[in-house]
Amino acid sequence: MAGTESDDVLVRRFLDGDASAFSTLIERHQARVFNLCLRILGDREDALDAAQETFVTAMRKLGGFRGDAAFTTWLHRVTVNACYDELRRKRRRPMLHVVEPEDGPENREAAAPPVPDHAERVAAALDVAAALASVPEEFRIALVLADVEDLPYEEIARVLDVPIGTVKSRVHRGRLALADAMKRAGEPAGPRPTSEREP
Repeated sequence: MAGTESDDVLVRRFLDGDASAFSTLIERHQARVFNLCLRILGDREDALDAAQETFVTAMRKLGGFRGDAAFTTWLHRVTVNACYDELRRKRRRPMLHVVEPEDGPENREAAAPPVPDHAERVAAALDVAAALASVPEEFRIALVLADVEDLPYEEIARVLDVPIGTVKSRVHRGRLALADAMKRAGEPAGPRPTSEREP
């Protein structure tokens, strides 16, 4: 049965002309690829575009997959490259409107549901996603691969094509940047109160 075949067997079948083998690879890895794109890019539509581009590129370049590393490592690399491309495209796109934190919080409070729901958990997840999006991309990508995808440093080094020491440094700096962003997100908006000792 195709669902139980290894990725390597499916790759060989696809290269031998069986298009259904690639469909099985997509079904097997699409959730992981999309989630990785979403965590790197922080936007659902951008993540969908990058995930689609990942599989288009993977299908086009699968003939160059040598099997030196696991298929998932190779696919992670293709995914990260698709995210880099999407980030470059996003920088070139004009932004129509930037929502500021001070844009009507009283309106959001007035529209709150009268009964408790899962909003606090969703809001916390959105806070983390927003904080993660503020982490510089080279650190964010390493951080997502390490702490969300739970990849070992050696595999991240292969995905990013950098030394393990660089991976460790990027993950560490990403964690510091994320902690700082989360701390800033928890601080009240507006001018910082001054102490009596300050001039």
